Amino acid sequence: MLAVKENVPLAPLTTFGIGGPARFFVDVKTDDEIREALLWARNRNLKAVVLAGGSNVLAPDEGLDALVIHIVSNAHSFAGDELAADAGCNLLELIREASQKGLGGWEKLGGIPGTIGGAVRGNAGAFGPEIKDFVLKVHALDTEKGEIREFENIACDFSYRNSFFKQNPEWIILRAYLKLEKVDPARSEALVSKTISEREKRHIQNVRAAGSFFVNPVASKEIQELFEQEKGVQSREGRVPAGWLIEKVGLKGARVGDAVASEQHPNYLKNDGNATANDVLELAAKIKTAVNEKFSIELHEEAVVL
Repeated sequence: MLAVKENVPLAPLTTFGIGGPARFFVDVKTDDEIREALLWARNRNLKAVVLAGGSNVLAPDEGLDALVIHIVSNAHSFAGDELAADAGCNLLELIREASQKGLGGWEKLGGIPGTIGGAVRGNAGAFGPEIKDFVLKVHALDTEKGEIREFENIACDFSYRNSFFKQNPEWIILRAYLKLEKVDPARSEALVSKTISEREKRHIQNVRAAGSFFVNPVASKEIQELFEQEKGVQSREGRVPAGWLIEKVGLKGARVGDAVASEQHPNYLKNDGNATANDVLELAAKIKTAVNEKFSIELHEEAVVL
């Protein structure tokens, strides 16, 4: 039997620390519980909203008139060089456990906040690798038909910070199957630690934020060259960092209420006190307008605005 609660605050369940209450809320662990929760919402003509690690998400100040389905399962198993993990598993914990077992290749994803399900949905990446490089297949549930389908890597339609599941939100990721490589446990653990300290240098750990707020946009050759000259690094896939563009328009450290474009990493819009969702959205709109006016580039949110 589902233990549905009422008026549960969402702020403590998100890395932003922002958001009013969910009208209804339920923790789910199994595929059957997810199906049951969806049916519960449908029978009451309620919208269902799926939440897992709470990173990469901005919940509204007024809360959600919906059933928030909170995926909490962390069941996972290793077989040879393969990993099967439920969507609710914490990504960093999986990476560390794999390292101890002498399995890796994905250490540079260490420190990306959130769950494996969220990482697959947004094709999370850092310092080169992306989760798509390791995914064999994904099991997902069609919320409209109630069917579970297996998606091979190619059917997941991965691209930069995108996937079939992000484009088709009626599909809920249940489980991911990954292929890792044999590694030396000590070296692998050291690389995870090094990756996390590299992220900390950029001051993007332990702040109340949703991770990168905007996707790094595709830019003209001229803007790519300007970035490469200034920063001494190659632009990837014709993209330039959103944080660099924010800096160029003079909005590094910009503030609306308690929402701030971080001084260290301006694409991290952080909650610097009691920021509201409206503060964040106003700051985001200000940044988008400035970048568009100066560079004719339209920034798009990587964070999901519920």
